[in-house]
Amino acid sequence: MQFFTLSPRHAASPLTILIAIVAVGLAACNSAPSKRTLQYMNEEGFGRRYSGNALEENYLTIGDQIQIADIAHPELSLGTTVDIDGTILLPEVGRVHVAGYTRSDLEAVLAERYSPYYETPTEIVVDITTSSKVFWVLGEVRNGGEFEFLGNETVIDALVDAQPNRDSANLGRVMLIRADPQDPLRLPVNYWDITRGDSTTNYTLEENDIIWVPPTVLAELGYFIRQLLYPFTTVVQAVSSAFFGSRRGGTGGGRNDLSGDIFNSWGFGAF
Repeated sequence: MQFFTLSPRHAASPLTILIAIVAVGLAACNSAPSKRTLQYMNEEGFGRRYSGNALEENYLTIGDQIQIADIAHPELSLGTTVDIDGTILLPEVGRVHVAGYTRSDLEAVLAERYSPYYETPTEIVVDITTSSKVFWVLGEVRNGGEFEFLGNETVIDALVDAQPNRDSANLGRVMLIRADPQDPLRLPVNYWDITRGDSTTNYTLEENDIIWVPPTVLAELGYFIRQLLYPFTTVVQAVSSAFFGSRRGGTGGGRNDLSGDIFNSWGFGAF
């Protein structure tokens, strides 16, 4: 049996292999959405399923509570909650899809649905109590994460609530992000200018806004060094703990914790 082998003439050179690897890497780094992805975005939407501008007129999302009242027909008055499928269950008419509707939209839909059951026109009034609209504050903050969107917050309100880290937050380069897969909006915010009375960048928040508080240059350097040294410091800690811990008979820390003293003396504890 004979095996086919590449002759030196057919074998790939190191340069060819390197070029192929770089080409694959560049292809992997290409984050531009495909034509199919863009089509899906245009047809099916992106992000949250139900969206709108709550500052202009509140709209319904999953989990919102609805209070329906009709002075002319008191039996229609009730309270209900938008189900996970975006619907509510109403007497007589059954399930009605309401997610994404504004107050005026829902009032018109309910008036139409109930009109066959009454000779006199309905006078339905809808009130929405929302608890599912949010924005986020992320980065160098002590109290970051998700915040309830109440409709009247500004950037400074959000930053005060999130409590930026005094030593690591770069408050002169805060970013307000309104995400979009094709045309995201990034608005620079200068906290220090705002606190000096210049409200130019103290934007009024919209739901789903993201406020990013970046680290300072020194903080970034510290994070980089800590990440770089992490494998080494982990081994040092484990070895030191095993060696000195066994000599102490397994006792806890305190002033006799020599492993911690040695570790900190090397400067690793500073990060």
